[in-house]
Amino acid sequence: MRVLEKLAKGCAILAGVLLTAVTLMTCASLIGRNTIGVTLVGDFELTGVAAGAAIALFMPWCQMRRGNIIVDFFTAKAGDNTNAWLDRFGALLLGLAMALLAWRTTLGGLNAWNTKSGTMMLGFPEWIAYLLMVPPLALTAVIGLVQAARGFGAEVHE
Repeated sequence: MRVLEKLAKGCAILAGVLLTAVTLMTCASLIGRNTIGVTLVGDFELTGVAAGAAIALFMPWCQMRRGNIIVDFFTAKAGDNTNAWLDRFGALLLGLAMALLAWRTTLGGLNAWNTKSGTMMLGFPEWIAYLLMVPPLALTAVIGLVQAARGFGAEVHE
């Protein structure tokens, strides 16, 4: 789990850097628009691409830290073994869902590559957004599947 944790942390740091860059770009565009009448063309396109990538990049760390929302209304009075089993089952379902998303995102990226599709204003290649999303989705799947198999022992950081 240490290797997975380091990879997840690296993804989260990269997502933070990406969002910081988008924030600075947005500020520069707004300041330019409101002071000298010049804006960065296509800034909203880059913001959308970066936000999608950042969401995917935050997912492994969120799963590693068990940061997903858990609704325990029905299981609050259940025993520890039942809750542990349900947590592991939830991790399995999440791992499978992330594996499916990684697979479908890969296919979408290959399609974007083959068709040379790009954003409307800048022509920014869409396959790059897919490329940024596939590894963290796959990493989230692996983390979820490992947690389902091993449980949530010492790596739980609540």
